[in-house]
Amino acid sequence: MSPIFLTRLVFDLIAAGLLLFSFSYWWLGNVAHELAGTAMFLLVIVHNAFNRRWYGTVPKARREARGLFNIVVTFLLLVAMLALLVSSVLISNALSGIMSAYGGFTVRQIHTLAAYWVLVIVSVHVALRWPMLMDVARKLTGITQPSALRTLVLRAVAVLIAIYGVWSSFELAIGTKLSMQTTLDWWNFEESVAGFFVHCISIAGLYIVLTFYAMKWIHVRKRGNTHADRQARVLPNG
Repeated sequence: MSPIFLTRLVFDLIAAGLLLFSFSYWWLGNVAHELAGTAMFLLVIVHNAFNRRWYGTVPKARREARGLFNIVVTFLLLVAMLALLVSSVLISNALSGIMSAYGGFTVRQIHTLAAYWVLVIVSVHVALRWPMLMDVARKLTGITQPSALRTLVLRAVAVLIAIYGVWSSFELAIGTKLSMQTTLDWWNFEESVAGFFVHCISIAGLYIVLTFYAMKWIHVRKRGNTHADRQARVLPNG
């Protein structure tokens, strides 16, 4: 496996960790929050630099469901990241003397809205690459043979993560944050810090599981329809 490829994965993993880290604003404080956000955006730039050739393939991409969905998700993520970046600059305390006239309450709401949508869209983005990530995991762990028991255990874990993710969505009031509703329902970091991150990871896991199995179901259904069409052509009429 290419060292460059592994380096890219490590950078992406760090960027994802910084995204989760940045959600805990009321635990971190503003300075740590801004530093984490800045580092995350630098890694996002690195990620896009590594994947710059992909943008050139978009006009030539095959017009199939998975490919089109991947394009839509990627560009939605780009829009959400740009909204997060612009709102970050406008409300930054480090730039408050310059940008204070533009960083009002509404901009802060947009910043929160963009941040939680980024969490959801990144999760979907990861799910579309989950088979590749599992292949990497198999190579790193030396797994070469399929195992029905291992598959069953992993599926059971995925179901449990999804169930916990649904509960976590209510615990963190994700619905209100994704719809830009004003809420005073904030996590109490004095009670638990780890609990907050577990909920965030579970929510990400929920969207990864839903997307992965939805795409798998579509693939199986499409393959079944293709097989049925072939059979219909082969069988004589009457």
